[in-house]
Amino acid sequence: MTGLLLACSDGRPPSANAVRQRDSASVMTTYGVSKLISDSGLIRYKVVTEEWRIYDRTNPPRHSFPKGLLLERFDQKFHIEMYVTADTAYWYNQNLWELRGRVKVWNLDGTIFNSELLYWDMHTHEFYSNVYSHLKTPDKEVEGTSFRSDEQMRHYIINNSRAVFPIPQEADDETTDSIKTAEQNEVPEPSAVIPPRSPQKATAPPSTNLPPGGHFK
Repeated sequence: MTGLLLACSDGRPPSANAVRQRDSASVMTTYGVSKLISDSGLIRYKVVTEEWRIYDRTNPPRHSFPKGLLLERFDQKFHIEMYVTADTAYWYNQNLWELRGRVKVWNLDGTIFNSELLYWDMHTHEFYSNVYSHLKTPDKEVEGTSFRSDEQMRHYIINNSRAVFPIPQEADDETTDSIKTAEQNEVPEPSAVIPPRSPQKATAPPSTNLPPGGHFK
């Protein structure tokens, strides 16, 4: 029996069948990633994610972040100028980002964007979405069913929009003062109560008796 086993074994490690459908398997999967990405020789982005998968045989090639993404963008002085977070993200051809699930974008202007789906084209420097989106700036809030904007989110288009514009404090004070002035200048309405009349003494009717002699005097 020992000789038969030795004859059947050639000493090679066990192997599985070759993967034919390469687009269904990632060429590399990395866990616990914190990576800096350069653009034109300058470090411009930082990616923090729990799981990063790279597919090189898909059309187009894509990077997948199935367990969430935190992306930071830097200016030329390496200061953070924008945050992007999402529950799931895909990066197509190292150009187009598809961000899904609790997407949030924050920049130095104090602008905060929220949606469930957002596309970011790094070539045209645009954000766009075709689902409900909410944009909050220091002076207003806007929401709508679709969204398109530049990377700074200063010039944007929102369809079927609804906005809230808070009234400045100075304008609010002027409105209050004008109301108070109008109230002070208002003429009071005349009273509807009729004052009581003073009692008058009764007077006797003129006499009709003729003077003596039957003549009028």
